[in-house]
Amino acid sequence: MPQDRPEPSPDGGGRRPRGRYLFALSLAALGVVYGDIGTSPLYAFRECFNPAHGLTPDRSSVLGTLSLIFWSLLLVVSLKYLAFVMRADNRGEGGILALMALVLRKAPARRRQGLLLAAGLFGAALLYGDGVITPAISVLGAVEGVAVVSPALDHLVLPIALAILVALFLLQKRGTARVGAMFGPFTLVWFLAIAALGVWGIVREPHVLWALSPHHGVRFFAEHGFRAFLVLGAIFLVVTGAEALYADMGHFGRRPIRLAWFGLVLPSLVLNYFGQGALLLRSPEAAESPFYLLAPAWARIPLVVLSTGAACIASQAVISGAFSLARQTVQLGYSPRLEIVHTSAREIGQIFVPAVNWALLAAVSALVIGFRRSGALAAAYGIAVTTTMVITTFLAYFVARDVWRWRAALALPVVAAFLAVDLSFFGANVLKIDEGGWFPLALAAGVYTLMSSWKRGRQLLAQRLREAALPLETFLHGFGAEPPVRVGGTAIFMTGNPEGVPSALLHNLKHNKVLHERVLLLTILTEEVPVVPPDERVQIQKLEHGLLRVVARYGFMEHPDVPEILARCRKLGLEVRPMEATFFLGRETLLPSHRPGMALWREALFAWMSRNARSPTAFFNIPPNRVVELGAQIEL
Repeated sequence: MPQDRPEPSPDGGGRRPRGRYLFALSLAALGVVYGDIGTSPLYAFRECFNPAHGLTPDRSSVLGTLSLIFWSLLLVVSLKYLAFVMRADNRGEGGILALMALVLRKAPARRRQGLLLAAGLFGAALLYGDGVITPAISVLGAVEGVAVVSPALDHLVLPIALAILVALFLLQKRGTARVGAMFGPFTLVWFLAIAALGVWGIVREPHVLWALSPHHGVRFFAEHGFRAFLVLGAIFLVVTGAEALYADMGHFGRRPIRLAWFGLVLPSLVLNYFGQGALLLRSPEAAESPFYLLAPAWARIPLVVLSTGAACIASQAVISGAFSLARQTVQLGYSPRLEIVHTSAREIGQIFVPAVNWALLAAVSALVIGFRRSGALAAAYGIAVTTTMVITTFLAYFVARDVWRWRAALALPVVAAFLAVDLSFFGANVLKIDEGGWFPLALAAGVYTLMSSWKRGRQLLAQRLREAALPLETFLHGFGAEPPVRVGGTAIFMTGNPEGVPSALLHNLKHNKVLHERVLLLTILTEEVPVVPPDERVQIQKLEHGLLRVVARYGFMEHPDVPEILARCRKLGLEVRPMEATFFLGRETLLPSHRPGMALWREALFAWMSRNARSPTAFFNIPPNRVVELGAQIEL
């Protein structure tokens, strides 16, 4: 009888799913992990025969293109991501920020750390570009089927696509718990449908299966030369969702993701692409929309509806990924505090970040209005994802060397082979920067500037605070000579420095000239791991004169919560209740200056971001009626 419960994994990294449980996880992964790559057939093969490439859809070109598509899926997705990159997990979590954090913990040289940090941050910034382009190109590609059904309705494509996208973003605040339960089954129907369409086309022209041989791809380059290289930019669209496989590893695990890929997704995609190729072998004029023209006339309207639903699911997965990325950047100190709303009481990963949601909606709407067609967005899409893939491969090399302890003789050839493929796709897309590729690069440059300025600004602010801080030993020693007046109750002073005395405490003594009977110095730290075990969450250190230092640690996939910290303190014997304590917070007014450390314009940018950050009271879930804020001016 099949086993429903997961069994322990051999590497000790959790529980290995099996039986019906494995099937359920694999089904759930279909909607979240494969929504993006699953909608690529809407536009990828069509873009290969875009008139701009000057490629005639004859037998040689069709077979050569299909051969390159097939081997790209095998080399990039199956081999690079599923077999190689997914081994680089940060305590079970994947994605470029988790990879960067893993590498930085092991990087031995400070100079190398700076390079790896810059690469990881820029890769993360590019993922926001992916979060903008995927909804636009997927929904546009699906709705364009309306014009195939009835050319007279072509003028409705843009307004329908915009209406769907606006509705999608407006629904985010309601959460995806209920709708998300339908993602897997709906995407299963989608893959079965596109596979059936592919079989329908292949049966009518079985000679298309010769494209499985790699020699057709080699011959395609030999015959078309530079033109074939340009087509690589369109062929790359078939693997654009590969980065999501790695980013969502923590939600489902390696095994369900691999099972879904080899058991359903890869066969369905290959069948559909080959079916579209078979159609072009019979009817070259179908190159303007091979996906929809592959279907019988009676099935095209249902196919438009099904495609639109699949595009919305692909968009939802990317939007949710952008929310998760925003939380990680906040926790790792690369972004100001943002409002993060948990939309599910059961699933901690289901969050809504209003600032990111509305920014994405504005950018997606501008993109759809500006580019108007999914084909026009292909260049922008390619450059965003190829650059991220190159960075992922680059970081994976350091994981192989520093974490897995591979010899250079093994790591270099393996990574060089993957880089050769990545850089080929990257080079083909770079040539299209003026056709739209500039957009994700400009967006990523802007996001990178914000993240790097915030990180450097926080470091600079911490340095200025340390320079003005009073050592704890000196502070405690001063109690004997001039003891302050003590009043009843508990005071909690929040501080980012677990060593010195909080400036808010010194200001309280200076202006109020009293100190509570019990004083907690609370520091919340974010570790470069996804999740901190509960038994390692809180540490308490008793100091002199009724002072205690409490250090709470969280992973970058977790959200810090002061009431939860105090609840854990009670379990450790420290009785503190949020509604019976007074929280003292420092509020710094930052003044740009010409002191060494950061360019003046970046100091002004950091000060602006700091003013607009969410208050620590709301972010850390502190009872607002128990908070006292003490301000200070600090020159950067």
